Amino acid sequence: MTTIIDGSAGITFPSGSNPQAAPSKVLQVVQGYTNTQVTTTGSTFVATGLTASITPLFSTSKILILFNVSTGIVANATGIGLQLYKNGSQIYNVFPYAEFLNIGTTVSQLNITSSSSYLDSPATTSSTTYAIYFGQPTGSGTIYSQINSNFSTITLMEIAQ
Repeated sequence: MTTIIDGSAGITFPSGSNPQAAPSKVLQVVQGYTNTQVTTTGSTFVATGLTASITPLFSTSKILILFNVSTGIVANATGIGLQLYKNGSQIYNVFPYAEFLNIGTTVSQLNITSSSSYLDSPATTSSTTYAIYFGQPTGSGTIYSQINSNFSTITLMEIAQ
């Protein structure tokens, strides 16, 4: 029996006919970041500008998405929510709407960094883009991402299966 090593496709073992990657190993890591402030006053979720794209080596791979988003909310807003999008479609409600206290009129602004993770199974070897969106429940206040030019980051890791 012959073991075949192909630099573009992986290893074909004698007991199988498909190229394989070592299970549970990180194959590649991609990071995106932004510090450009985005502001919204509406109740529709909008892009924060935080995106990253990855092209999986194997269609069986999983993608681990880790992100930290700097956000801000002013006294007249009632909450904030984050959503994870894949190729333009929402796949995960990170915080449907976090009611950041009832900050009232005594606090002019509340800044917070929100972190989360998600494990996706894209089942493709095509380029896949992940993006973070944010919004608020009422659309009556003002919310920000990347407040005070703080960086928001997203990290994508391809995990072999």
